[in-house]
Amino acid sequence: MTVKFSPQMYTFLHDLEAHNEREWFKANQDRYDQYIKDPALDFIEAFGPHLSKISPNFVADTRGVGGSLFRIQRDTRFAKDKTPYKTNTGMQFRHVMGKDVHAPGFYLNLEPGANYMGCGLWRPETKAAYQIREAIDADPTGWKKAITNKRFTDFFGLEGDSLTRPPKGYDADHPLIEDLKRKDFIASTRLTQKHVTSADFLKDFTDLCARTVPFMKFICDAVNVPF
Repeated sequence: MTVKFSPQMYTFLHDLEAHNEREWFKANQDRYDQYIKDPALDFIEAFGPHLSKISPNFVADTRGVGGSLFRIQRDTRFAKDKTPYKTNTGMQFRHVMGKDVHAPGFYLNLEPGANYMGCGLWRPETKAAYQIREAIDADPTGWKKAITNKRFTDFFGLEGDSLTRPPKGYDADHPLIEDLKRKDFIASTRLTQKHVTSADFLKDFTDLCARTVPFMKFICDAVNVPF
């Protein structure tokens, strides 16, 4: 089976941004299924065996609802923006012990002008955030190796939000204070539309995930889940 995203995916997302309403989406449901949902589920299925070689503890879930593919529908209950649909295609390959996006995982975002692959732990709960900070403080050499090795830094950089002040228990002059202040322990790399729609994208995405192993292992060890 050939697994490949087409330029029509981006055309659909452009159109959806311009016509973000239920009536339009219903009339174009077949385009969504053909150019986004079906190829994404095929990609998830094809990536599964590659992911298991990187780590057996992350999941490529091909369910159409509740799996690795995020719903196109937005949750507008508490949002100021009431448009009903997301204008991106999101996939997460989360840890087998994780129940939501606040778990270690790999992430793929496909969106006109904003394609990227991410990894790590986004907005961990307070206990997990302190576990990671304690791990960084206890093993600064291991942390620095995880985020500065060339295979990682050739493509990835740390991102996310940070506290404005040092977290409780750490001095402002700690040599790794900027990392200890992080609220998100994530890294990402940008992708191009040409790359995403190429025949080599599955292989290249697998390689990108493999490059993050020391970083991902550090995060998993810190929060006491197996890598």
